[in-house]
Amino acid sequence: MTRAILGRFRPTAFSASQDRSSPSRRDALRTLALIAASTAIGTIGWSGNPLALPAAMVFPALWTFSPSRMVAACVSAGYFLAASRGLPQGVANFYGSQFAFGIGLWSAASLVFVAVHATLWTSTKGWRQALRYAIAALVMSIPPFGIVGWAHPITAAGILFPGWGWFGLAAAAILMLAMTTKRWLIAAALLGGFWAWSAANWTPPDLPEGWVGVDTRFGGSAVHYATFAQQLETVALAKTTSMDGGSIAVLPESAAGFWTPTAARLWARELAGSGVTVIAGAAVVDQAGYDNVMMRISAEGSEILYRERMPVPVSMWQPWLAWVGQRSGARAHVFANPVVDVEGVKVAPLICYEQLIVWPVIQSMLHRPDIIVASGNGWWTEGTGIVAIQSASSQGWASLFDRPLVMAFNR
Repeated sequence: MTRAILGRFRPTAFSASQDRSSPSRRDALRTLALIAASTAIGTIGWSGNPLALPAAMVFPALWTFSPSRMVAACVSAGYFLAASRGLPQGVANFYGSQFAFGIGLWSAASLVFVAVHATLWTSTKGWRQALRYAIAALVMSIPPFGIVGWAHPITAAGILFPGWGWFGLAAAAILMLAMTTKRWLIAAALLGGFWAWSAANWTPPDLPEGWVGVDTRFGGSAVHYATFAQQLETVALAKTTSMDGGSIAVLPESAAGFWTPTAARLWARELAGSGVTVIAGAAVVDQAGYDNVMMRISAEGSEILYRERMPVPVSMWQPWLAWVGQRSGARAHVFANPVVDVEGVKVAPLICYEQLIVWPVIQSMLHRPDIIVASGNGWWTEGTGIVAIQSASSQGWASLFDRPLVMAFNR
């Protein structure tokens, strides 16, 4: 009789044990699937192809599906680390250091994004979840957290809604928020539809008449800028724009090196008789630090056209050095000069890092510029897709607001 009772009990106990362990396994698989999916969309969306940007719009849904705050943090980390995967190699190239140093900065850079999204995650479904994501998206768009707000899904607005301007920006924001609600399948279907339509009809932004972007291929280092020989070669490249029907040549960031009276005389002399106006990147140094700028240069003279609003944190922007009495690196003119005038044309300038974050271009667009000028110095990005991502982001914003775009990169 005892055996009969035990015989009946053992299968029951075993089945209960199975039932208790199954949810645990399902939760683990669900977590792994969410992290894998967020990593995949970060990789695809930020591949450097403008038409791939809408993949990033799936991130809000994955954040919402997270069953806990810890999983939401892991999902956020997977997305951000995948999107910024070129950073470790770029840091190693820039500093000439080991790859491990790049890994450290890469991980540190993700902390703000992860912390914001993990803090604002909630298990409460409905409008509260959408509101929390809206706050996270806004916080990562503007300073101070927006300083490291790379890979923002809203960048895809120009691919989904080309030419829609502020209405397109609002439509993309609504679509992102809809991805966090129980209507996410409808939002995903709309995303897929607009994405397919855009891919079938996509055309890159126009180049404004009379403007030419001049790409270069010069090496570099963290402590040396353009040499005398390099500047002569760069001026020669700029002068060829007149042969291509251009009267304004845009050169990459740092193309003119450290700007001094000697450099000004050199460029004026070399441009004499060409009829070309050059917009070139340079560094203007003083006792406290330096400004990363765009110069307007012609045979008649030169002037500072634009001072960068947000230099690259850590490698260029180092405000903490001033606390110990040292030069503080590149200055950040955070909300200054959103547009500049070039021969009657209102220009929205974006230097390098400003193309990866949201607020500089939004601030510029509030002033209704005629064109966008995007330049960068990517000598340190060899082996990465950083320059391609900058280009894709710039094309997305130009497409959204239907503005001509001039790009110039040192690759």
